[in-house]
Amino acid sequence: MADRPHLPTASVSPAVVPRQGVEARLLQESLLIEAEEARKAGALGFMARLLVQTTLPHSRRDSLYFVRTNGSLKVSVAAHPLLGLPYGRYPRLLMAWVTTEAVRTREPVLRLGPSLTAFMADLGLLAHGGRYGPIGRLRDQMQRLFGATIAFTWDQSSEGEWYDAGYRVTSETHLWWNPARPQQTVSWHSEIRLSPGFFEAVCQRPVPVDLRVLKVLRSSMALDLYCWLTYRNSYLRKPTRVPWPALAAQFGAGYQDRKDFKRKFLRAMRQVLVLYPSARVEQVRGGLKLKPSRSHVRKRLEP
Repeated sequence: MADRPHLPTASVSPAVVPRQGVEARLLQESLLIEAEEARKAGALGFMARLLVQTTLPHSRRDSLYFVRTNGSLKVSVAAHPLLGLPYGRYPRLLMAWVTTEAVRTREPVLRLGPSLTAFMADLGLLAHGGRYGPIGRLRDQMQRLFGATIAFTWDQSSEGEWYDAGYRVTSETHLWWNPARPQQTVSWHSEIRLSPGFFEAVCQRPVPVDLRVLKVLRSSMALDLYCWLTYRNSYLRKPTRVPWPALAAQFGAGYQDRKDFKRKFLRAMRQVLVLYPSARVEQVRGGLKLKPSRSHVRKRLEP
């Protein structure tokens, strides 16, 4: 069995160590993932780069507006007033599916599959209902995400540069599935049409990811950290220290308590390192140190 991944540091609270059940499950999945490269396994996917640099809400919010910051870049999400903001794990899985399909087909119109069961299987979800079942939650988050408007603002006013662009995620959404009969194949195809600006944004330099990892991780924070870490390692050339205030601005906009954010961040990072053991991350005073590591998904197959 592989050694337990850890963040090297002088002192790490036991509270941030993953529970044994979670860790054992991730270690088992890690061995399967490491045994076969993503392309060969048919698990090569992509995540929109701008939504890796800054991310969606982790939990439900009452407001209709959300902002996250990464240096000079700000991403703001405006909710459809009748639907609310997208949040949690499902919008991230949906965004990976959308980006992967847009990059693969080079088309803005994406068909979601012949049945709800088939589409949920593509996301790594089991189709079952009930009050807290994934069918209702997925449909709710699909409506929230596809109805949202996302704006990207690059602000370097001190150097005379300011740029802003905003897009609806989709210009049209047609969902024909009956949640009561998820396995039923319908004559009319459920499909989305990405808005022109958003389609261009997700196809521009997308981040390669292993879809098997996205399907295994249950935490929205862990999903964000996995995508961010493999993106950073694609260009990191020297050890880089990232302070906690910068990490909180990028990943923790919804946390009022900085200690709570740090605890959950470290727990999620440990889960990511089980599945991405080649990433070299060290907890240091005041933040994290990232050391140059192999990106989790190679841009092209080696001969």
